[in-house]
Amino acid sequence: MHRYYVLVWVVWILVPFGAHSKNKASDKWLDNAIQRSEKQLLLAAENFKDSGKNPRTFEHGKVELVTERDWTSGFFPGSLWYVYELTGNTSLKTEAARFTSFVENAKFRTNTHDLGFILNCSYGNAYRLTANEAYKEVMITGANTLMKRYNPKVGMIRSWDFGKWQFPVIIDNMLNLEYLYVVGKMTGNQQMLDAAVSHADKTLVNHFRADNSCVHVVDFDTITAKVILKQTHQGYSDESSWARGQAWALYGYTMMYRFTQKPAYLAQAEKVAAFILNHPRLPKDKIPYWDFDAPNIPNEPRDASAAAVNASALLELSTYVPGNKTYFRAAETILKNLSSDKYLAEAGENGFFILKHSTGNWPKNSEIDTPLSYADYYFVESLLRYKQLKNI
Repeated sequence: MHRYYVLVWVVWILVPFGAHSKNKASDKWLDNAIQRSEKQLLLAAENFKDSGKNPRTFEHGKVELVTERDWTSGFFPGSLWYVYELTGNTSLKTEAARFTSFVENAKFRTNTHDLGFILNCSYGNAYRLTANEAYKEVMITGANTLMKRYNPKVGMIRSWDFGKWQFPVIIDNMLNLEYLYVVGKMTGNQQMLDAAVSHADKTLVNHFRADNSCVHVVDFDTITAKVILKQTHQGYSDESSWARGQAWALYGYTMMYRFTQKPAYLAQAEKVAAFILNHPRLPKDKIPYWDFDAPNIPNEPRDASAAAVNASALLELSTYVPGNKTYFRAAETILKNLSSDKYLAEAGENGFFILKHSTGNWPKNSEIDTPLSYADYYFVESLLRYKQLKNI
C-alpha cells in the first residue's frame, strides 16, 4: 500500500490523547453501538445481496435500493468496511467487497460531483484496508473522471447539471475534495491537488456569511467567475442555516487541514464548530433540527445525519487543537445520544438501518424522519475514530 495513503488516513490518531484514558465500564454504550451496527449491517447485507444495489433509506414501509447512479450508493459498502475494521468480522469484509462492486461503474460518470461519496467511501476504504490494486485502479479512474468537472476559470468543481444555474457549487462538494487529494497524492497528480485547494479556497471566500454559517448553493458566471446568486436549496430559506450544510462545512475544512496544514482551513473549521456548538437552537443532546432557522422549533424534525457528520469532524478537529477538550466532549455527547434507544435501532428494525430520525430533503418532503445510509456511514466512522482516540 502506498505509504502516504496510509498516513493521511491515520495521521489524526497519532496526536497524543493521553487524557482519554481507558474506562471500559463507562464505554458500554460504545460496545452496544458497535454490536448493533454489526448486526444491522449483516442483516441488510443478507437481505439485499442479490439486488445488485445498495440501500439508501427506509420510507413509507419500504427500503429504497439504489444503483451507482445515486449519490448515496457508496455509503452502505463504506459502512461495512468500517465495521469490519471495528470488529474484525470477516463476514463483513466479504459483504463489503460484494456491495462495493455494485458501484464500480460510477468511475465513468461525468455527470456528478459526488464521485467522492460514491467511490472514496467504498473503494477508498476497500483499498485502505486490503491494498488490493484492483480497488486502487477504480479510484484512479474515478478521480480522473471527476476532474473533468473542474473549471479552471472558476477554479472549482461543478456540482449539479440540473436547474437554471450557470455553474452551481454546493457546500456538500467540499467532501469530494478528499477523493481528489487521496488519489492526487497516490499518483503524484499535482493538478488534482491544486484543484482541491482552489475549490476549498473559493468556497471559503464565497459560501460563508458573517456569522460563519454557510449557504448551500453558490452560482458562478462561467465567463467572469463572479458570483451570480446564493441560495439554500435544501434549507428552510436562502438566509437560513441548513443543519447538514453546516456539518459538511465543518467536516470539509477539518479534512482539508489534515491534507494541507493551511491555517486558514483550521481557523474556518473552528469558526463553523463555534457556530454549531454555540447556537441557541442546538438542542441539549446536540442532535440538530434539520435547519437551525426552521420556524417551528422545537416541533421540527431532527437530523441525525448532520449530527453524525458533526461528531466525526469534531473528533478529528480535537486532535488539531491540543488542550482544547471542547470538540472531543461535544462529539462524545453526540455519539452517546445517537447510541441511545431513541436514535439507535434494534436489530431487524428500521429497514436494517442503524440510525433513526434523519432528514433528507425537507423542502421536497422527501426522507423526513427516516434512516439514511450516510447517517449510518458517518456514525460508524465516528465510532471508529472515537475508539482509536480513546485507545480502547
